[in-house]
Amino acid sequence: MRLVTPGDSAPASIHRYLLPHEQQVITVRRHPAVLMTPIAFVLGGLVVAGVLSNVVVDSNGSLVNWIWWAWLVLLAWFVWKVATWSVDYFVITNQRMLLTTGLLTRKVAMMPLAKVTDMSFQRSMSGRMLGYGEFVLESAGQDQAFRVVSYLPYPEQLYLEVCSMIFPTSDSSDD
Repeated sequence: MRLVTPGDSAPASIHRYLLPHEQQVITVRRHPAVLMTPIAFVLGGLVVAGVLSNVVVDSNGSLVNWIWWAWLVLLAWFVWKVATWSVDYFVITNQRMLLTTGLLTRKVAMMPLAKVTDMSFQRSMSGRMLGYGEFVLESAGQDQAFRVVSYLPYPEQLYLEVCSMIFPTSDSSDD
């Protein structure tokens, strides 16, 4: 988790979506565990391509080339997933939450902190082992820009920080 200090700034891809009067509080990239499935596919594809190459090598040489070209396509897909992950951020300002996704087609989902009526987080077994969790947000309106934010690092700390912003404690000295 990266707490942003007043002198610090968000990545340029995020800064353009912040309002001039907003103060950025937290900026996090999704946990690298979001890449587990693409990694499994690439490694599995590599094993399959290697086994198929050894089986087919004697009968048809051009088929071996097609097997490795298919694996290179799978590798290119993996590189795309990593590039997309590198530009996706979950940002919390003093007024709203932003979820930015997408590499070529940019999607920015936003929810004002004042509209959040309930918030919880969940952690799967793998999330507990690897250190990520999922936020589930409820808002007063029916149509929500986002409801679930998955693969967030440090979910307990992030949850407590966000809850303290959404539901501030009433100061007894104000009475």
